[in-house]
Amino acid sequence: MNHEEEERRAFLLVLDGFGIGAAPDAGDFGDQDADTLGHIAEACFEGKADKRMSGTGPLRLPFMESLGLGYAAELASGKQPAGFTPVRPKGRYAACREISRGKDTSSGHWEMAGAPVLFEWDYFPGKPSFPPDLVNELVRRASLPGILGNCHASGTEIIRELGEEHVRSKKPICYTSADSVFQVAAHEEAFGLEKLYDTCSTARGLLDEKGCRIARVIARPFTGAPDSFTRTPNRKDYSVPPPGKTLPDLLAENGRQVRAVGKISEIFARRGMTEEVKAPDNDGIYRRVLESVEETGPGSLTFANFV
Repeated sequence: MNHEEEERRAFLLVLDGFGIGAAPDAGDFGDQDADTLGHIAEACFEGKADKRMSGTGPLRLPFMESLGLGYAAELASGKQPAGFTPVRPKGRYAACREISRGKDTSSGHWEMAGAPVLFEWDYFPGKPSFPPDLVNELVRRASLPGILGNCHASGTEIIRELGEEHVRSKKPICYTSADSVFQVAAHEEAFGLEKLYDTCSTARGLLDEKGCRIARVIARPFTGAPDSFTRTPNRKDYSVPPPGKTLPDLLAENGRQVRAVGKISEIFARRGMTEEVKAPDNDGIYRRVLESVEETGPGSLTFANFV
């Protein structure tokens, strides 16, 4: 290995939910014609974003365009995003189609790291979302007065809707999404952060006991008062481990530095990560990644997730 190879490092940055086209099975999840980048670019090109954003006119992402984003989008969707200017890319680009089943966070990240999910996850459809026996046993084991929610919801919206009742009743807010998740939101002071973590740990154990293939139980703490509830960076994911060895596993086994930024470590059940770096939001994650440019050593991997 020459000196140049010894100095190489890798930075794997995931723009979570920033899709550039629909997969063949998108219709199975109600996502036919999905194309997040394409739809945003089209709206900007038509002036529909002018009143909602500080800039006006077409979407401009010059750096990412120079790396080949427009051409990757064309590979995936059949066309360049509206307003993009074809430039000779200075980076390597590609469009990939996952072989994992489902459309959840865990499957996507694990497959990127070399461990595709070839089984079906379980989900919580309908309303109420959670089976009565699961709810009743969780209430009993975690010594809860009951739960709120029990539905599909946006995390910020359900906190705004049920946060005040939660603070008054001390019942945690339990909800799910299109992903294979059981999420629990609770106020850090009124309910208690450790009690929230204990509740989620209990839920994880129950799901595993029942043989439910639920990828993650997620603690979603928040603070503040009604009309100003704010989620905190103390989120914690209780994930099942990947089904096989991943890139972080192999690097860590060979003495390499693997720095997980944001929620990455918890997505991998902390397996293969030698360092965990937290941040409260995307801006904080960007700062942590930039710090990693200065702080990580040769042969290292920095793995980050931007929501």
